[in-house]
Amino acid sequence: MILVDSSVWIDYFNGNRTWQTDLLHELLSHAPIIMGDLILTEVLQGFRSDRDFDAAKSHLDALPFMQIGGYEVALRSAQNYRSLRKKGVTVRKTIDVIIATFCIIEGLTLLHDDRDFDPMVANLSLKELRP
Repeated sequence: MILVDSSVWIDYFNGNRTWQTDLLHELLSHAPIIMGDLILTEVLQGFRSDRDFDAAKSHLDALPFMQIGGYEVALRSAQNYRSLRKKGVTVRKTIDVIIATFCIIEGLTLLHDDRDFDPMVANLSLKELRP
């Protein structure tokens, strides 16, 4: 199963073509794409018009949904953040550590376009989707 980060969804809905959005377009027809609560919030909050918001929500509502948060994810995210800091790596956004930790715990592969995930791939066994 694949979790797609908001960095890819935002480009996808904005019509920005990247290898990640091209891959997402292909995967939507045949791969198990998961939507998470935090990612849903990040994606939908950026729509300016109600019509675009409703259209995107309708598309995203069709995906299997998982709640990303909770005690275990929160605790492991803090531990992962601290582990990275001890290695001299500071992740800019806590939400990215939470998303990465959730993927690690659930055994999900992450499709992203955000360099903040790179140290988590290198140091925390986060699985990422590459072309």
